[in-house]
Amino acid sequence: MKTKILLFFAAFGIALSLQASELYIGSATADISPALPVALQGQGHLRIAKTADTPLTASVIAMESREGTRSLDAAIMVSCDVTFLPRELIKMVCDEVHHQIPELDESKIILNATHTHTAPVLENSWYQIPKTGVLQVEEYRAFFVQRVTEAILKAWKNRRPGSVTWGLSHAVVGYNRRPVYNDGTVEMYGNTNTPKFLNIEGMEDHDVNVLFFWDKSGKLIATGINVSCPAQEAENGYAVNADYWYPVREQLKKRFGKDLCVLGWTSAAGDISTRRNYAKAAEERMIKLRKLTQLEEMGRRVVHAVEETYEAVKKERYTNIQFTHKVEKLALPMRLVTEAEYLHCKGEVEKASAQIAADPKAIEQVLSVVKWNGDVVSRYEKQKTNPHPELETEIHVLRLGDIAICTNEFELYTDFGVRIQARSNALQTFTIQLAGPGGSYLATENATRHGGYGAIIQSCTVTPEGGQILVERTIKLINDMFTETKN
Repeated sequence: MKTKILLFFAAFGIALSLQASELYIGSATADISPALPVALQGQGHLRIAKTADTPLTASVIAMESREGTRSLDAAIMVSCDVTFLPRELIKMVCDEVHHQIPELDESKIILNATHTHTAPVLENSWYQIPKTGVLQVEEYRAFFVQRVTEAILKAWKNRRPGSVTWGLSHAVVGYNRRPVYNDGTVEMYGNTNTPKFLNIEGMEDHDVNVLFFWDKSGKLIATGINVSCPAQEAENGYAVNADYWYPVREQLKKRFGKDLCVLGWTSAAGDISTRRNYAKAAEERMIKLRKLTQLEEMGRRVVHAVEETYEAVKKERYTNIQFTHKVEKLALPMRLVTEAEYLHCKGEVEKASAQIAADPKAIEQVLSVVKWNGDVVSRYEKQKTNPHPELETEIHVLRLGDIAICTNEFELYTDFGVRIQARSNALQTFTIQLAGPGGSYLATENATRHGGYGAIIQSCTVTPEGGQILVERTIKLINDMFTETKN
């Protein structure tokens, strides 16, 4: 009898312990739309936006696991409608959050960019922005830091017991944008209606991984949507635009409530865009028949996948789940600049500089050429004293119940992301690119051999071997969190 009583209390204690390990969730959004006019990031020439097609949004989800009153682990994930996130800007946000909440571990904050090409410029070196009549980079950065910090603080302070679940559907949003020709070359968005066209270089990933978060009353408060396609359908525009994430958010808010927080997470998609390489006329006809714009069509596909997933998983909610968040810094080998690449880039810098000298107005068109090629020239000079340069990068890996979330700072080629998903022991694996400072491409060996934008020396800082190091370490961190082999 005594043994049975002891066993009962032991089991009861374990049950209490499991029950007490709760997931706390908080969410918030911030309008990060700039004052107008403003210079736009994402193209080689200066664009001044005098209008805004849509607002820009920063969306925040704060997660914490607790056992009683003891915090076990945490993560604050912030999705931002910007092209990329400079290192200094992330530091400014983290410093301000730390000032407001000193006890919060700054390493638990993850900021990612949706990669819209119609958001404000965040660095001064790429464009010659007029000094008057246009919002300055420093002004927007200060505004961005204030708004994003406020949203982080709100999400963190408002976290309450809640539940989460996950699901998977599919949507054709992104297409590989690199046609291969019979001379071994690649041209981004190149012509495929030619005898020299052979094939599309890389694979596409049409999975849509989705997380749903509810509060204790059962209200859906947030969703994280992982799509293998950057937000650059409106990339050539002259108006502020959040791209396809805007119609996604608006449609989901109509369904689930105006306060729904929608995080846009781009999975590995360095060689992907919304543009088809072939059968374009048939695609355009169908969009017109649906009476939609291209942006609305992309949004429709994502929303359909999310709603389909929701209906399948909405009754399977978890409150007591394993939650782990690991952060690690990696040193990745950088691509060495060859003498031929150095001479070519040096020539491009000199050519552009001569254009500016002859016509100062040309700076609006070619300053980015100076920057893009000048960085390669600087790398070549540094190699003379450091023949084995490395790039330090930070990755995050989270376990949330049966799923894993992993991040990287690059425009990571799809193949690398699929390698991670294929070998992950998680039920589902979310990969989030452009999370953290950086923004350079990380191309595969095959793409590097073909060349072309996105795989040439100006586009890439890290070698394909460095990409595989990133893959292997990410897989190791994920699988260490999961003791059972996936089916």
